[in-house]
Amino acid sequence: MALPQAKQSVTAARLDELKLPAGAAWITEIRKDALSRVRDMGLPVRRDEYWRFTNPDELTSAEPEPAALFHNDEGPLFADMDRLKIVFSDGEFDAKASDDLSLEGVEISRLADASNADIHWVQDLYGTLERNAQVPVERPLAALNTAMARDGVLIHVTGAVSKPINLIYLHKSEVSDATLHHVIRLEEGTELTVLETGPAAARFNKSMEVDVAQDAKFHHIRAQGRDHERRAVTHLFGRLAEKSHFKSFTLTANGKLTRNECVLELTGDDALAHVAGAALGDGAHSPFHHDDTVFITHDALNCESRQVFKKVLRNGAVGVFQGKILVKEGAQKTDGYQISQSLLLDDDSQFLAKPELEIYADDVVCSHGSTSGAIDDEALFYLRSRGVEQTEAQDLLVLAFLAEALEEIEDEDIAAALQTLLEGWLARHRR
Repeated sequence: MALPQAKQSVTAARLDELKLPAGAAWITEIRKDALSRVRDMGLPVRRDEYWRFTNPDELTSAEPEPAALFHNDEGPLFADMDRLKIVFSDGEFDAKASDDLSLEGVEISRLADASNADIHWVQDLYGTLERNAQVPVERPLAALNTAMARDGVLIHVTGAVSKPINLIYLHKSEVSDATLHHVIRLEEGTELTVLETGPAAARFNKSMEVDVAQDAKFHHIRAQGRDHERRAVTHLFGRLAEKSHFKSFTLTANGKLTRNECVLELTGDDALAHVAGAALGDGAHSPFHHDDTVFITHDALNCESRQVFKKVLRNGAVGVFQGKILVKEGAQKTDGYQISQSLLLDDDSQFLAKPELEIYADDVVCSHGSTSGAIDDEALFYLRSRGVEQTEAQDLLVLAFLAEALEEIEDEDIAAALQTLLEGWLARHRR
């Protein structure tokens, strides 16, 4: 079936500017397949069902729009934590700023190196979860990432890992257009924490594929950079085996356009998947549009999933949540929970939500809810009557609103660091 003219035009304009990276036969075949899928699907346009709330034009244009550099006077996030640092500047690996990639219990390499090797453990996984996630919803920007990514981090966890791995993304060029693809495999019974921090580039397309084996635990905490004009589309793919755990939390402050997609498949009995996010948007100085799109598939017995997303919006900021729980036939004893809420601090901001449940099993507990509203006047009056100043009282209520999402973070030190980041943002944006 021929693509609509609008999709043909935007796809041709984007792909005409790109050339497949060179590499070994195995990755060249995968890249060619991904590129073929992009041509068949076409890049997204606003008329597509899962893009009707978010205009993808700035993510699909042939060249990125310039994004002014943001000068952050705060110290690096998680600076006081013992962690292994891997740094990318505008999508390019920065060896001098990075730590040595040797760490007990884990093998760390780069896609740039592995793609030139004839044999590498990643060849059975690279692009696999992305390809699986194209059904039933097409994700052409993820396929484009698989085809065009030249670098990324490949992490194979085989034993006890003593500290988190921190992927740090620096933005140094106003016209940078970065594409990174990470692949993580956790073997049976292992555990890993991955931290992601920084704005990355003027425009950023990132994918992360995570394969979690039986009894393994994956923790993912991401703080997207505060640059006002950055644009990003990210994809997080996960496959969960029996009794495995997958927990992801994202904090987003600022950014002109952010689209975070998360696609998880629970394939083993008794698996657990929690995905949460908190977004803070102020459109006073630059437009703010933030889109969380989540799709969780239950395909095994007695599995649990949670989606908890909170957005605080002011001065014309826009928040989007599209979340789906799919329970396949036979996935009995499923426990699926989904909540998306926004706190609108003025009459100019808006929150657009599309929660979905699709259930083909009869012994399940699934629920979803979505609310949008202003700060509770009674709660505000109570705090004011106790001598709390107006702006401080409002900040306390905002933090209380975001608390449910932050509670999804197991590590108390990480949660405290992000809490401090939230408090700083609120202090800077007080009226």
